[in-house]
Amino acid sequence: MKVTLFITCLVDLFHPNVGKATVELLERLGCEVEFPEAQTCCGQPAYNSGYVREAKEAMKHMIRTFEHAQYIVTPSGSCATMFKEYPHIFQNDKEWETRAKKVAEKTYELTQFLVDVLKVENVGAKLKGRATYHTSCHMTRLLGVKDAPFRLLKHVEGLEVVPLPNAHNCCGFGGTFSVKMGPISEQMVDEKVRYIEETNADYLIGADCGCLMNIGGRIERTGKGVQVMHIAEVLNSR
Repeated sequence: MKVTLFITCLVDLFHPNVGKATVELLERLGCEVEFPEAQTCCGQPAYNSGYVREAKEAMKHMIRTFEHAQYIVTPSGSCATMFKEYPHIFQNDKEWETRAKKVAEKTYELTQFLVDVLKVENVGAKLKGRATYHTSCHMTRLLGVKDAPFRLLKHVEGLEVVPLPNAHNCCGFGGTFSVKMGPISEQMVDEKVRYIEETNADYLIGADCGCLMNIGGRIERTGKGVQVMHIAEVLNSR
């Protein structure tokens, strides 16, 4: 099975170990991983900020880059959601809507791909400790991926996963929201960190680097002793 990796900006620039873990995990499960070097941003920040015309140019580039893939897999529910939105954004544009649909139909968030396509729940991972999981907004509410991460984490040897109170609450990142609405974002992430503390977890796990960067930054600044990990890193732990 050939997988084309959509790495995302945040993984590429800030969390390269998540990208490495994703590739190693997929290869261990028998996938041939391809990485198109022409890939750039999916256009989400510009689109959400109202720069639709400019965002569409980035989207067209990404469609051209990925349209010949067998499967497109990304370690980000948010960015996978954006690919899924392409057909809606290009509706009434016959050429690009058709091409966008082909890309959207074969795009998967990492845990979604493992569980729904590869039909794997136990990847042989080992990690000792107590963890709680942050459910990111785009991944759960828009992409609809809710159970796959928990089904995978359930089989990680040595890991106890405990519920996160008010897990459905946003962490305050929200892409450009955290920049435009800094004081509100700060209060939201402080609330999230308080709930994480209540679990007495050693690890906070998530599937979107934007959320993890936001929460992890706050945890570091407040001196809390919780290690933040992307689920790809957890599943690649041996």
